[in-house]
Amino acid sequence: MDGTSEGRLAGTPHEPASETLEEPLVSASRELADVSFGAITDAEFDGDEASELRLQWATPDGLEIVGRGVAARLTATGPTRFDDIHQQASNLFADLEHDGPAIARPRAFGGFAFHDSHDTVAEYDETATSDTADTADTDARNSHWQGFDAASFVVPRVFVTRSDTDDLTGNAKIWLTAVGTDASETSDRLERWDERLADLPAMQPSGTSPGVAATERTTTREQWAGQVDAALERIATDRLRKVVLAQALSVDLEDEIDVASTLERLRRRYPNCYRFLISGHDGSTFFGAPPERLVSKRGDRVETEALAGSAPRGEAPEEDEAYADEMLASDKLDREHDLVVEAIRDQLEGLASELYIGDRGIRKLATIQHLQTPIEATLAADRHVLELVEGLHPTPAVGGMPPEAAWETIRDTEPFDRGWYASPIGWFDANGDGEFAVGLRSGVATADRVTLFAGNGIVADSDPDEEWEEVQLKFRPILDELR
Repeated sequence: MDGTSEGRLAGTPHEPASETLEEPLVSASRELADVSFGAITDAEFDGDEASELRLQWATPDGLEIVGRGVAARLTATGPTRFDDIHQQASNLFADLEHDGPAIARPRAFGGFAFHDSHDTVAEYDETATSDTADTADTDARNSHWQGFDAASFVVPRVFVTRSDTDDLTGNAKIWLTAVGTDASETSDRLERWDERLADLPAMQPSGTSPGVAATERTTTREQWAGQVDAALERIATDRLRKVVLAQALSVDLEDEIDVASTLERLRRRYPNCYRFLISGHDGSTFFGAPPERLVSKRGDRVETEALAGSAPRGEAPEEDEAYADEMLASDKLDREHDLVVEAIRDQLEGLASELYIGDRGIRKLATIQHLQTPIEATLAADRHVLELVEGLHPTPAVGGMPPEAAWETIRDTEPFDRGWYASPIGWFDANGDGEFAVGLRSGVATADRVTLFAGNGIVADSDPDEEWEEVQLKFRPILDELR
């Protein structure tokens, strides 16, 4: 996707911005004893460098990173935001000096909003059809995303990396890395944080859930039925083949949320999912445990997947298998899944010398199961991972087909700004390698309130009631950890 299609929907682009550095980045690493990553996130230290951004990133294959502070920040908005971040990153990493193992190298972590900009959106009118929604006062729709730009990445000032396999020994190791623009200052920071982390526990309790005091939906069941019917009318005219419509659920908490502890509980319940946490510049935190990889690039090797079509888990093995068999036999889910595979294949074919589409299978999670097709490619030429991210976002699993018609339908229909929900969340490094997940099974949190998001694909024979129930199922991973 070249970005110009949504640019026509998103308003006037802004100039890219970044916290520019006059000197090249310098980083240094040292090995650590075991330490709790949640404890690093939660710990309070004296000094302004410790009070800044906090982030966590973890993959199903064992890579886990926790970061504090900001060594450099890249931001952009508008239809050229992917390219703008790419260009800023090229300048930032041009003369990077790293003293340490490759696994502990500096990386830029962050994400993109679903739309080019989330400050020009349509106001939701309960009495209007999706085609007659008016232009907007955006404060209510955007209030939970004020801390997140349309595109934002940071290189943490200090971070800790753990991988299941070390680059050289094959054994798991933990590394502390400090980043700055002066070698002496960076060395001092490394020493200071080594001393700080030595006092933290190797394990931290996952804590208790904050409890749910009340919930509030942005969309009633009746409104949802109207939205789905309006989308089906567009599909019937051949303007649209599929659109993913989402809902937001605001949750008032009984106690303040500890997001790091919530993420740890999600790790135990969903060990084969990604996990992320990143703080916004207004004190809020976006976090989640998405099951879906958008793309991973290492050298010329690319891995992605189609994950679309879902069903609940059964309480007994026989019931569980019956749900899976029903999902595999569903013509509606088959078409929905094929659209995702087709779109990914079309995006990668022009870039790849080899393309492999695996067999369709079932991805089973704690409360839900999905149709899944693995896809791999060998690139024909050198590419930055952000080029792949731009091409693949949004897949039909979170947007629709054709993309421009789906974007228009989403903007006309949804009574909230998606922000970073269903968007690329991940990292890239100086080589242009990186990994991104799709920001699903996620929420944005303040101290005593969390807003959750979930959606479902609408195709020609979708039933509003069935789609409603499936969306509620997708709220459960986070909601269950809050109750």
